[in-house]
Amino acid sequence: MKVLITGRLPEEIITLIKKDHEIEINKEDHPIDRQKMLDSIGDKQGLLCMITDQIDKELVDRAPHLKMVSNCAVGFNNINIKAATERGILVSNTPGVLTDATADITFALILSIARRVVEGDRRTRQGKFRFWAPLFFLGQEVTGKKLGIIGLGRIGRAVARRAKGFDMKTLYYNPNRLDAAEEEAFEVQYAGIKRLLSEADFVSLHVPLNDQTRHLIGQEELECMKPSAYLINTSRGPVVDESALLNALEERKIAGAGLDVYENEPILTPGLTDLDNVILLPHLGSATMETRTRMAQLAAVNLIAGLKGAVPPNCINCDAISYQLN
Repeated sequence: MKVLITGRLPEEIITLIKKDHEIEINKEDHPIDRQKMLDSIGDKQGLLCMITDQIDKELVDRAPHLKMVSNCAVGFNNINIKAATERGILVSNTPGVLTDATADITFALILSIARRVVEGDRRTRQGKFRFWAPLFFLGQEVTGKKLGIIGLGRIGRAVARRAKGFDMKTLYYNPNRLDAAEEEAFEVQYAGIKRLLSEADFVSLHVPLNDQTRHLIGQEELECMKPSAYLINTSRGPVVDESALLNALEERKIAGAGLDVYENEPILTPGLTDLDNVILLPHLGSATMETRTRMAQLAAVNLIAGLKGAVPPNCINCDAISYQLN
């Protein structure tokens, strides 16, 4: 069958797909041009796409032969699941494989923003490090502080495990509370969002993007946080109202923020780059050689299964099968 692959992948993954299918691939390390994708999808049965690609109704309507969309990401807010399902197109994602890498980058942001690592590096490169002094360039300790985790799924739990190593006390909020045994095992305590925000020294977001979580953190929530607290977001950008966050950072209503994702990614809210109390990463959550390779492998396995007529291991919309049969 014919497959469109919208991003450059490891050669062994390409070889695996090419074994049974004819492929067209974007070989560049930047997102495929939207018009190019629309022009190319018409004769394809399979699509292996990236989180940067918008798989919307317009694209689905341009793809009369499409059977399978394999998203090389754990999130799938870039895909119109309803439109795909109604056309009988199976959709899959790559959960699990990026848990540890994203938890690691979360703690990298926590440590870096609290200890002013990026700010200090910049100052040193500018030749402004001229002396050591007792009260010069002070940050805040992480060990023993209170961490608030909003969303205790795979990644949130991995962050909670890392927090143990820093003797942190961990509050969590999740729509479904863990049972007592799980709370004890992860050494976490349940709290409502307002309590969590008001008590935590670090608030870390680990929720999917949907109608309920869009702007989950806005002006009201930021005003609940302590002036000494930090916000960390490695989930999805629109979970945070970026304009409200900018205001909170400018007015020092919170101490700082560590961001790996953005509301209108890759465009930043004007003013963010002018601040020294925010760290801005280019969506590095899963950016390790090991994790990106595992993501590509899982995306390929999902794709190949779907094209064979089987249910992919990580199918999001198995209801699409009933539409195929009708």
